[in-house]
Amino acid sequence: MTITVGVSIAIPEPHGELLRDKRRSFGDEMADRIPSHITLAPPLVVDEGGVESLTHDLAELADVFQPFTVSLLGTGTFRPISPVVFIAVSEGIAQIETLAEGVRKAIGAPEPEFPFHPHVTIAHNVPDAALDEALHDLIDFRCSFDVDAFHLYVDDAEQGWLPTSTFPLG
Repeated sequence: MTITVGVSIAIPEPHGELLRDKRRSFGDEMADRIPSHITLAPPLVVDEGGVESLTHDLAELADVFQPFTVSLLGTGTFRPISPVVFIAVSEGIAQIETLAEGVRKAIGAPEPEFPFHPHVTIAHNVPDAALDEALHDLIDFRCSFDVDAFHLYVDDAEQGWLPTSTFPLG
């Protein structure tokens, strides 16, 4: 049997739920299925029996990374390439990029289709007017937090993406 997994940095509260509520308000139906996060490895279909090996490799990777600070500041968009509006990462970019590369190698994920750009999605696959609203509504958003772990998520058909393993850094 196969499952779909992803690896991400969770956006801590109260910011995570605030951004999720905003995503919902822009009409993004995935807001209820996807917690606010910074993707380290996109969804990957794996054999359920291989998850233990993945978690072992991710734990080894986490051990060699030290905690770091992430700051989020303002909005950006991937339009016209992709109908996405996001909160931009302004601090911690290099650490996230290095961690993401390690995660992709650890789990055998393919190279990304587009250059890796750390971000927090706040609107995806919604009408242009909703994308415009998201872009302007959160243009002044800012927060900072310490990243001391990342998570393995499993896509549950009923509940959405659920964190199933936590990997403390250092």
